[in-house]
Amino acid sequence: MKQLFKKTAALAVLMAAGLAQAQQPTEIVVDYAYADLFKEVHESIARDFMAKFPQYKVTFRAPNSDYEVSAQQVLRQAVTGQLPDVSYQGLNRQRVFADRGLAVDLTPFIKAEKGWAGMGYDQALLSLGQVKGQQVGIGFALSTPVIYYNADLMRKAGVEPDRFPTTWEAIMNAARKSKAATPGTDSLHVEWDITGNWMWQALVFSNGGTMLTADEKKVAFDGPAGKAAIQTLEQLVKQGEMRNISYSAAWQDFVSGKLAVLATTTARLGSITKQVGGKFEIRTARMPVAKDGRLPAGGNAAMMFSKDPAKQAAAWEYIKFATGPLGATTMVKATGYFPANTLPANDPKLLAPFYKANPNHLTAIAQMPVLTGWYAFPGDNGLKITDVIKDHLQTVVSQEVQPAVALTDMSKAVQALLPR
Repeated sequence: MKQLFKKTAALAVLMAAGLAQAQQPTEIVVDYAYADLFKEVHESIARDFMAKFPQYKVTFRAPNSDYEVSAQQVLRQAVTGQLPDVSYQGLNRQRVFADRGLAVDLTPFIKAEKGWAGMGYDQALLSLGQVKGQQVGIGFALSTPVIYYNADLMRKAGVEPDRFPTTWEAIMNAARKSKAATPGTDSLHVEWDITGNWMWQALVFSNGGTMLTADEKKVAFDGPAGKAAIQTLEQLVKQGEMRNISYSAAWQDFVSGKLAVLATTTARLGSITKQVGGKFEIRTARMPVAKDGRLPAGGNAAMMFSKDPAKQAAAWEYIKFATGPLGATTMVKATGYFPANTLPANDPKLLAPFYKANPNHLTAIAQMPVLTGWYAFPGDNGLKITDVIKDHLQTVVSQEVQPAVALTDMSKAVQALLPR
């Protein structure tokens, strides 16, 4: 009898252990960049996801400072076998992982998804996550460069906020007038050194240019569009009286009411609006774009790196939730990004009332027809090229080198780093 009891007890323990193991949620390891913009957003989405799908557990790694650091970290983790299951990477960094065979092609998951056509994933927006025919990412948070301006300072300078200028020359003149009209304030700042040469690309693309030739063998930003772009950068310093300061310093001046115009990503709209509070009226305007010009889409996409089928199934559910209507609504309300999902914008239960009450968020959406890809340079030196371009642009902002010379030197340096 005692022996039977021991066997029964042992069997019960084994059954309990097996049941506990069966009920153990599948962990999804996730990483992302820019904690100041996304920490609360990702944590909120994860909580909602796990409440709906208790069979999954989302674990975040420490956020990275920017997309470049995030990309480098994943490349190191690929060597050590510590890749995250899901990673939010800058749109221009997806190519790095596709070229190295690290990114999981999401096309089979999409094809297996019943009702995908009605889930809000527009083909144009999906294309931002495609590299060489593979769907390596699903857009999460998308952005465009926009102009922020202090409407109160503009009025004092005689500039009607409803008729904010649409060319760089006119914007610079208005900013300079504002500085003169209100002593103790400054004119403008353009975040030229934002991650991934994004603003440089915006200046080149908006003039109808490209980074490289179609075959990606030669530099193309040294043509007419690039010359116009680098001349604009010089004019911002000389004519627009832009100081050689960090973005963080310029941002602090703007939110405190001491800077008239700030050009940066719409992604910062939520935090800027919160910091401004009721100190002054803040408005946004479209970036100047020449005829046939484009603007690079910024932001990030959710990428899958796990090769384990069970993990992949869990990761796909998480990606769908985060980039779907509910995740997108959480993200938009906390930031200035717009979603890569078309459903929530017109839904009265999701984002429709938000956009109606917050017209500054509509500026980026209005620029969607002129969006193009955030360019990623090919080859192993892709990340290094980003640093080289930034260093040469700095010499123009600091007025150490003439724009034409800086453009020539930058072109030669980038050409030398391209694949041969």
